Amino acid sequence: MASAAILDNRAVIGLEGGDSRDFLQGLITNDIGNCVPGRAIYAALLTPQGKILFDFLVAAVDGGLWIDCASASASELAKRLGFYRLRAKVSIAAKAELVVAAVWNGPTISAVANGTVFPDPKLAQLGIRVIAPRQQVESVLAAIPRNDYESFRLQMGVPDSADMPPDQVFALDAGLEELHGVSFTKGCYVGQEVTSRMKHRATARRRFYIAEAGAVPPAGTAIQAEGRELGRISSATGSRGLALIRLDRLAEAEQNNVPLSAGGKPIALHQPAWLNV
Repeated sequence: MASAAILDNRAVIGLEGGDSRDFLQGLITNDIGNCVPGRAIYAALLTPQGKILFDFLVAAVDGGLWIDCASASASELAKRLGFYRLRAKVSIAAKAELVVAAVWNGPTISAVANGTVFPDPKLAQLGIRVIAPRQQVESVLAAIPRNDYESFRLQMGVPDSADMPPDQVFALDAGLEELHGVSFTKGCYVGQEVTSRMKHRATARRRFYIAEAGAVPPAGTAIQAEGRELGRISSATGSRGLALIRLDRLAEAEQNNVPLSAGGKPIALHQPAWLNV
């Protein structure tokens, strides 16, 4: 059934100026050349050690670029981008008048007044994103039933910004390759050397798995196999959540038929359909 949600945990940062695209190209994991009207990209800004500081979507609009990011870290992201600006001809500003919405399981929305519409670049099953002033977004969503996007994306096993605290998770551990968030053919960017080395040496050791239980415990709860920690819950809603898991320890537990627990209660882990491990 068609569903929609306004994502109040997202915010928009606008980049304008003649150097906007080149400026972002030298910083983020993905190729800004693939960001054109109607087609956004998923990307991240990394530490020099290859760990995610911020992840976001980038959409091309008349006059510049819009960054769809977590509202909790939007001001810090804008500040960090400002550090890199130097003499580049680019302005960076919050677009407080805009809201972000998601529409999944149809129908198709082709346009929105004073905004943009694009397929979610992470995964086709996530549907489309709509960015525009709230009144325009409410208008195009009027005939679509509202639903819980958090539960939906957990069902798909797709991590969101809240699952990746700054400077804690490597880009490839977070599935950025499978979720089309990193380019291995573009030029240099912050953290590129470590990310490329992990790709070619296949050294990524952790992945986000779907966690299921009667009631998945809160973020930060350890998942254990006979007292040995495999990973931790990163987000949860009801009976489903996400957990960042050590693959080698999970494989060992599965091989030995060791039950898993979190918060003292049984829990099951499932590999998301989109993930290649």
